[in-house]
Order: sequence, then structure tokens, then C-alpha cells
Amino acid sequence: MNPSTQIDWDSLGFNYFPTRSMYRMDTDESRQWQKGELVPFGDISLSPAAGVLNYGQGAFEGTKAFRSAQDRVVLFRPDKNAERMSLSAKRLVMPDIPKATFIHAVESVVKDNGDYVPPYRKGSLYIRPVLWGTGPVLGVRPAPYYTFVVFVTPVGPYFKSGVKPLKLKMTRNFHRAAPHGTGNAKAIGNYAASLYPLKLAKEAGFDEVLYLHAAQESLLEEVGSANVFIIKDEVVKTPKLSGSILPGVTRDSAIRIAKDILNLDVRETDITIEDLVTADEAFCTGTAVVVTPIGEVTVEEKAHTIAEGGEGEITRQLRKHITGIQKEERSDPFGWIYALN
Repeated sequence: MNPSTQIDWDSLGFNYFPTRSMYRMDTDESRQWQKGELVPFGDISLSPAAGVLNYGQGAFEGTKAFRSAQDRVVLFRPDKNAERMSLSAKRLVMPDIPKATFIHAVESVVKDNGDYVPPYRKGSLYIRPVLWGTGPVLGVRPAPYYTFVVFVTPVGPYFKSGVKPLKLKMTRNFHRAAPHGTGNAKAIGNYAASLYPLKLAKEAGFDEVLYLHAAQESLLEEVGSANVFIIKDEVVKTPKLSGSILPGVTRDSAIRIAKDILNLDVRETDITIEDLVTADEAFCTGTAVVVTPIGEVTVEEKAHTIAEGGEGEITRQLRKHITGIQKEERSDPFGWIYALN
């Protein structure tokens, strides 16, 4: 298959699409990684007793490759994803993947599937590194051996017709994570637990769920698949990393740009519900949504409009700076871009 002739790049959505190859690396039963390699993209076989299937011992990452304005393929901060994978692996008692190995795996898959990277401004190649406990185990304990896979899929823009301010539903019926739990790890179980609250929210006409801190329900935590920020009087605030919030790569990027380029006061701190509903602007950050404004939040059945339901100027600037660096339309003062030969 020649992707350039077979894929309608203008119609790409944010959906799974099979590609040519993936990277695979396995441990032996002493938990030592063996040599990884590119293999044809396809199904893998697992024992019904695999640790990931029975006890959820698995973690994943998400990043993107872009065809840039410089007519080359680039990665955005894969080192940060490698660091977070190490954090997740430690929390879930899985063997660490060295940063250099992680980045080599990502680069190898992107290069081998380079013709699946959408044209400039037509989307990106979504990269999914995933680590599983694949060895069979009976009883709640770590699996005897593990598998690391990196696969890729071309995706279009998250919002096809331009940026769409999000409509959120705050919930007290569900918590995303608990203090001292796995909220700061990108554990697969965190996302399974979010599916039912998200289903209810979408059935009621909302885009996503806004979760509160499990121990202090007056405080914001994050959206189901993204970090949250507010802006008041040109002060940018986001919930502090207290152990139950995912340390997002885009979150970190937004903080750095707000401080170092926009010269704004940025505070990682507690944010109350009242702070949110009275904010001048609010937005979410994540690999998929990048920087997306929050236009409305419903709290206890009362809808609160933020930034007149649209996008505030600081939110717009942050998104343009991040996407501009990702696509090499702007200078990269932070050294975030990894160019592939």
C-alpha cells in the first residue's frame, strides 16, 4: 500500500488506522530486556493468565510525529514521554525502559512508517508506546516477563473545523484517582475507570468530565484525558502535581511557554470550583487536544460560561506557540524538537 495515494488525508479523523510495522521488545523471566526489533504490525498472542489481562499491569504513552514547515519529520519532546514511562513502570512494578532505548524505538517505528506521516498541516502520526505484563501469573503479584511495543497511526486534527471550546460536566459521583493511588502514572486502569463517567456525560450533551480531588472535593483535579488550567487577571494557574494528577507533557510545555515567552505569572497550586467559574479563561492541555479552551462548565446542574463561551487571548497564544514549535513554524528556544533523518 502506498499511503500517499490510498489515504484521503483531508478526511482523516482521530481514529486507529493500521500501518506497516511496530517495534517490539520482550524481557526474559529475569525481567531483563532482550534486543528489540521492528516487526510487521499485527496482533500479538497472550496467555489468558497474562498479568495485564488479569490485574491490569500495563502503562502507555502518547506522542506525535509531524511533517513540519521545514519539510522534514520531527518528534515533540519524546524524552519527557520516556521519563513518564519510567515513572509508570516503577509504580506498577514493571522493568524500566532506558530513555535511549525508548527514543530509539520511537524513532525506528516513525522512520519505517514515514510515508504514513500526513502532509504538512493535514494531521500527525500518533505514536503509542505501551508496556504490558505479558507473562502468566495467578495471584496478585508482578508478571514474570514483559513486552514493550510501539505502534503508530496517522490521525487528522482533533477538531476538523477549527478549535471548539469544550463543554464540561463537573462530577461528584466519580473520582478519577485517589491520593497516593496511580493518578500520576499513565496506567491503563485509570482510563478504563473513566469510560463510564464519560459515557454519561456525552449522553447528556457534554464533551468531557471534570473531576475533583478525591479527598477535597472543593478542589479541581483534571479532565478525564487532559490537564486543566485557569487564567484570572493574567495569572495562569493549574492544579499542583500532588500525586493524583498526571504530569502532562503538554501541561509542562504550556507552563514553560507562559513563563518564558509570554512572561506571565504561572502558579501550580490548589484551584477551587469558584476559581474556575469566575476565571477570565480556562483551557485543557493534552497530546490529542493540545491547548483547547473551556467554554462552559456545569456545576450542580448550573451552567457557567467562561470567556463568553469562546477562546481567550492567552489560551490562543499558548496554542499557537506550542503548535508552531511542533510544526517548526516558530523558533524552538527550548530544544524540544527531535528531527528525524
